[in-house]
Amino acid sequence: MSGSDLHGSWEVSAVPAQLAGGTGKVDDRTPVIHVVEKSDTPIVPGKPPNKGEPAEAVEGRGVAKGNAGETPAGRTQSRESASKGLEGIREAAKRDGRMKFTALLHHVTPSLLVESFYDLKRNAAAGVDEVTWRDYENVLYTRVHELHREIHTGAYRAQPSRRVYIEKADGKLRPLGIAAVEDKIVQQAVVKVLNMIYEEDFLGFSYGFRPGRGQHDALDALTVGIKSQKVSWILDAGIQAFFDSIDHEWMLRFLAACRT
Repeated sequence: MSGSDLHGSWEVSAVPAQLAGGTGKVDDRTPVIHVVEKSDTPIVPGKPPNKGEPAEAVEGRGVAKGNAGETPAGRTQSRESASKGLEGIREAAKRDGRMKFTALLHHVTPSLLVESFYDLKRNAAAGVDEVTWRDYENVLYTRVHELHREIHTGAYRAQPSRRVYIEKADGKLRPLGIAAVEDKIVQQAVVKVLNMIYEEDFLGFSYGFRPGRGQHDALDALTVGIKSQKVSWILDAGIQAFFDSIDHEWMLRFLAACRT
């Protein structure tokens, strides 16, 4: 089964502007591309302290757990080589909070794509092409170099997401878009690169959609705050259909301006 057999129809999907280019320059500086990098180990306090800043005290820094504990044959070397260069991005972002990164696409390597594949949930629902995680694993090492070429030449096209609905507590239906496995790989790889930058900008009390964090960590921090300090009121607010109503063009401009 060849890699091309995994694909059905395609939908145009532009390469993110933040990843465009391949000069290796970051604000006229050349980041280290071929240095050995070690991924951060998640650090999550077992018991939050009773005093001090609660949100900061219970924060945990690190990367998502994924399948880091598993090391099948042939994956160790890929994971190690995939990390090369990413630490250079993190260090550059840490040194200068106003640095603007202009060329990051070269960090999306075949090794990073393989690592991103093994970070995915193995039992997740299949996309429109009906290809499961196990199906794709069978062609991963023969397909990954072609996928890498497509990404870097602009030939990569994402498939449409499969629409499903799940019932909410109030009886309403929440729409979900299930991407194809290959599209998840590309998305995960891009996230890994961008996280090196944005993780240096987040404050300690930010928990949403961050590596190694989740809503339960935020609730833990809130519990510590309520128990350890005087609290007069609590505000619980949400934006209805936020991702449906947000201006995506404005959001991209906002992200692009974060480091200008």
